[in-house]
Amino acid sequence: MTDLEGRLSRLTHGGARPPVLPTADVSYTLHDTPIGTLLLAVAGDRVVASSFGDEETLTDRLARAISPRVLRQPGPLDDVRRQLDEYLTGQRKAFELNVDLTLATPFQRLVLTDLPDHTSYGKTTTYGQVAGEIDRPKAARAVGTALGANPLCVVIPCHRVIGASGALTGYAGGLEAKRFLLNLESKS
Repeated sequence: MTDLEGRLSRLTHGGARPPVLPTADVSYTLHDTPIGTLLLAVAGDRVVASSFGDEETLTDRLARAISPRVLRQPGPLDDVRRQLDEYLTGQRKAFELNVDLTLATPFQRLVLTDLPDHTSYGKTTTYGQVAGEIDRPKAARAVGTALGANPLCVVIPCHRVIGASGALTGYAGGLEAKRFLLNLESKS
């Protein structure tokens, strides 16, 4: 045993323990996917973000909206990452996650809350149809704007909403990401 190994052995057997870090009010991680990097965040047992975008901007937003204790701690997001990976490889068709729309505006909450009920895996709807379903038939553009800033991309399936002509329009992760998700769902 070398001198270094001996000293390390004494540390581990002498009662020394690795530090225990406090849990954050908001834990987040950056998760690389086939459609780009997503910032995933949880507060307690609720998913509060699955967003494309700048890490600093998104963590500042989390700190202002939820708590200043935002830490990059991937452990609490293991289940979210697993489910997201399963979805993106076609092994999962629905998420079993508790979500929280804290980062959404009141109008976004109106649009996003029932979106999974108005769309289904492999099916699309239009901005106009969503506007009608929330009793705002003239608000198709506002629906598009609300979906474009969805704080829970992929988890809440805003990619399933397309233009009335069938054209793919707007997506926070870009049109290639939207096309990938729609193609993935259409193959299953």
